[in-house]
Amino acid sequence: VALTVNASQSKVNYTLDTTLHTVHGTFALKRGTIRIEPDGKASGEIVADATSGQSGDSSRDKKMHKDVLESAKFTDVAFKPDRVDGKFPVTGPVSVQMHGMFILHGAQHELTVPVKGEITRDRWRGMATLKIPYVEWGLKSPSSFILKANPVVEVELELAGSVESH
Repeated sequence: VALTVNASQSKVNYTLDTTLHTVHGTFALKRGTIRIEPDGKASGEIVADATSGQSGDSSRDKKMHKDVLESAKFTDVAFKPDRVDGKFPVTGPVSVQMHGMFILHGAQHELTVPVKGEITRDRWRGMATLKIPYVEWGLKSPSSFILKANPVVEVELELAGSVESH
């Protein structure tokens, strides 16, 4: 099965808890294609535009892009799956664990993501929630003297697109 992401029908939302409030924001998807073989092997990638991150506060966003993500230098955030654990149907509901490499800030990190979705003849929808330990992975914390940010950001992918069966 080959799943192509339709970027205009898909969303990347993030949530970061801080001592003052919870920050909600979005990133735009650039592209994505995932291929799943009958034996569970997977390939392809889903790519988000690191420079598109917005939280609704321009000074906070400027700090996120300049100090944390360094998005001018590391423009892409990507997930490259290598296997799927669980039954991946040609059609119907999907509930699997997708394993692969998450590329953030120029470095690769092994990650397993629970994925839920639905495949109909030529369309698919899917949802995945990732917990990204960005500080542990070497990114700078946006914490300050007063504001303390959680060192883990939650990212929720809402993806949709077309299906090609082989």
